[in-house]
Amino acid sequence: MPKRVKLIFNPIANLGRAWPVAAALRPIVLELGGADWSGTVYPSHATELARQAGEDGYELVVAMGGDGTVHEVVNGLMQVPADKRPHLGVVPVGSGNDFAHAVGISTQPEQALRQAMGGSPRRLDIGYLEDGGGRTEYWTNTVGIGFDTAVTIRSRKVPILQGFAVYFAAVLQTILFNFEPFQVKVKSDTGEWEDELLMFVMCNGPREGGGFIVAPKAKTDDGIFSYLGVQHITRPRMLMTIPYFLKGTQERLHYVRMGEFHNMEIEANKPMYIHTDGEIFTGFGSTTRRLKAGVLPNAIETIC
Repeated sequence: MPKRVKLIFNPIANLGRAWPVAAALRPIVLELGGADWSGTVYPSHATELARQAGEDGYELVVAMGGDGTVHEVVNGLMQVPADKRPHLGVVPVGSGNDFAHAVGISTQPEQALRQAMGGSPRRLDIGYLEDGGGRTEYWTNTVGIGFDTAVTIRSRKVPILQGFAVYFAAVLQTILFNFEPFQVKVKSDTGEWEDELLMFVMCNGPREGGGFIVAPKAKTDDGIFSYLGVQHITRPRMLMTIPYFLKGTQERLHYVRMGEFHNMEIEANKPMYIHTDGEIFTGFGSTTRRLKAGVLPNAIETIC
């Protein structure tokens, strides 16, 4: 018998531009055997829908949206026991789509849909994040602290542009208005260090922001995460650093710190603003100064 498929669609992905794409895909869904559709209507709704799909016996849950939709769906699937957890499919119709890029899913929605409903499962790693108060969240691609979280927040206020251009414009705004360093102590299974940073990113995939190659060597199925820290530098130098991130060559810069880890603890001298896969974990009003993070190997079976 054909798989039971739940398709979870975020109609406001890519600033609402995902709606006509999804409408055009409906005939393809029917051609491929059909699916039960559910649309998200509030933050974390996709998490609830994915968890319920697992409890209802669906074998495949397809996230149709951007990285935030995938993030929420994975957080729902991780609430389902591993032996009953549905496979994850992704149709990227968001602005960044960095997770889909990392795992080799087509950028063309129709082709991605055909992959999701007809491809083979592949086990992928995901991460967990826990703050000092015990709040825990799962993540698929990157966790950012400081500068790139400010970029994420600002990107949601750039309505005219779309795709990578949104994030690039937000980077320029953040250099001007949110250039705030923080002192950090890092303890991991690969070492301990302290530094004054503008930005710190933990990576499962190599890219964020639709085109910034943060961790060129990162792979989503190798059981290890990468990290990157940018030390406190001047605004002009940060501007000059952007081309290195577009090419993934920033490791040669003396003010960039890179490495790998399985588990990590972070303590900062001031509250950290943090994003998980582009979703705001703590914003500008953050009180979080401590974090734990780590890799969960082979936690999700993804159709890709």
